[in-house]
Amino acid sequence: MQTETHPLEPYFHDAVRSSYEGRLGLDSEITSYVARMLCDFSEAGNLFRLRDGNGQPIEALSAMVRAADPIYGTAPSFIAERAVRKYIGDYTLFLAGMCPEAVELETKSKSCRPTLAELIKIGKESYYVVSQFNVFEYEHEAHLFGRLSDMFERAVLGLALARREFWRTVNPATQS
Repeated sequence: MQTETHPLEPYFHDAVRSSYEGRLGLDSEITSYVARMLCDFSEAGNLFRLRDGNGQPIEALSAMVRAADPIYGTAPSFIAERAVRKYIGDYTLFLAGMCPEAVELETKSKSCRPTLAELIKIGKESYYVVSQFNVFEYEHEAHLFGRLSDMFERAVLGLALARREFWRTVNPATQS
């Protein structure tokens, strides 16, 4: 059975492959995963798809982590924890690599924006949690999330490089 691809997937895949495989030595499985994640976040409403009890989008990283916790937080099950942690890993990777304007530069700032260090810590931790779901239907992709956790900083850098290429593509007049 053939699955339908997102119309932007070839574009995202080429841009991510150039930085991930060509410059940073990340593998094709990570490249494909991140390209699909970019497609997912390109759809309206998907960046802040995690909702609170009132149906409002959860935007604070600390609230997202609480929503993932099945013991002390609001996740109804460990399967829900995995899904929310996967989303948090994707969200932190996307924000750190593609949206530098959304990242706080100073750790002592009173801003509600996360710092790069917070995004990296929570992103690595979230992908690690997802990798620990390594049985039954999750067994085949657990290793991918373990590698994403281990190589999170390189994945962020690769997205930042891809972002620069996206900018050059849509703004050719700004090139020197």
